[in-house]
Amino acid sequence: MSDSNRWIDESYQGVVRTGFRLKRRLFKAKSAFQTIEIVETSGHGKLLLIDGMTMVSERDEFVYHEMMAHVPLFLHPRPRRVLVIGGGDGGAVREVLRHKTVELCVLVEIDGQVVSASKKYIPQTAAALSSRRARVIIEDGVKFVRETSERFDVILVDSTEPFGPAKELFGASFYKDVRRILTEHGIVVSQAGSPFYELGTIKNLAKILKAVFPVSDAYLFTNLTYPGGLWAFAYASKGVHPVRHFNSGRVKSARLPLRWYNAEVHAGAFALPEFLRKAVGR
Repeated sequence: MSDSNRWIDESYQGVVRTGFRLKRRLFKAKSAFQTIEIVETSGHGKLLLIDGMTMVSERDEFVYHEMMAHVPLFLHPRPRRVLVIGGGDGGAVREVLRHKTVELCVLVEIDGQVVSASKKYIPQTAAALSSRRARVIIEDGVKFVRETSERFDVILVDSTEPFGPAKELFGASFYKDVRRILTEHGIVVSQAGSPFYELGTIKNLAKILKAVFPVSDAYLFTNLTYPGGLWAFAYASKGVHPVRHFNSGRVKSARLPLRWYNAEVHAGAFALPEFLRKAVGR
């Protein structure tokens, strides 16, 4: 990462670089787990970077967070308890709490510095963490899922790429524990990476989910700041099919103030290109 000529660059897997015009650096710290940085840019607002990789930009974060949260929440018959693993920026929690049926959203984030820095510098995403319906736990998500006696209707795995503290979030034992703590109609959605640069990760995750859950699939969204522009979420459930069981009327009647997700986008997100259909075994 460099800021020569007032640019901040992200190098991804040594094959592609993304640059942002830098206005100023707001925060940088090395926690026990990773390097956290928040900068202000000219064209994309504030950026949260973890180990030099862009996690959140104010300009387009709504796409990621709406697609992660509303796909499963509009599929589950009545989501009341939601667990978010990772996602210390708070954007996923914000979108979850738009649903009036949700009584509690628990955020389990391994790195407390991500939460505190996001609250201070990116209230656009983090303000919802102060809601009375949100509970923030600073703990290893793998450990929490393994040991908790709580049950959840929807689980969102809002992780970084499969390295460092997030590595175990892409393992089979983790998803077996996820299945255990999901309720009868439970759904899990996980950040899966780039279909172009992380196809191996998506294949591995699809294989794990297919072995653990009766229903599994993947869906897509596009954004401005992630390398390649095209990104994937993995979907799995105890029985709810993401297309056949989708009721578009629920979305329209909810009248949520959303900027990206709608009923048509939901259906279209599961239309996968052929190479990705093969990768997930559809």
